[in-house]
Amino acid sequence: MISTCRKWVELFCCLIVCLGAGGVGALLTNPEIDGWYRELAKPSWNPPNSVFAPVWTLLFILMGIALWRVRQSPFCPGVKYAQISFGIQLVLNVAWSGIFFAVHQPFWAFIEILFLWMAILVTLVLFCRVSRFAGFILVPYLAWVTFATFLNFSIWQLNLS
Repeated sequence: MISTCRKWVELFCCLIVCLGAGGVGALLTNPEIDGWYRELAKPSWNPPNSVFAPVWTLLFILMGIALWRVRQSPFCPGVKYAQISFGIQLVLNVAWSGIFFAVHQPFWAFIEILFLWMAILVTLVLFCRVSRFAGFILVPYLAWVTFATFLNFSIWQLNLS
């Protein structure tokens, strides 16, 4: 009973960490949506603003579940490095919001998102070594950040001045 309860508490904590990171990103992003971001030139394939919050919420939930699954194998080789890589990509995720939205730097955000993309890929590979399921559920995250990378690049290019 205690170990089952502990697993659920750990899942809850992993979800809180990931959703908390998403919340920090939202705090950096939301004040700029109706002002600075609205005025930027964007490609025709830019999704409506209403798409971003639900997609990111789902992705942060998947990240939390993936982290939890990896943490369920504490004696598996590579767990420590997988968790460190996860932490790095989570910090880079929040940092992107700050660079792009809070300080209005699409070029530097593009450079940063390239590092984020690589960190997600490394994390995905390391998670797969511990739990194929954990790695698999990070695939939508990598796909979305791939899309976001192209979007960031396009916005930067369209707003060169």
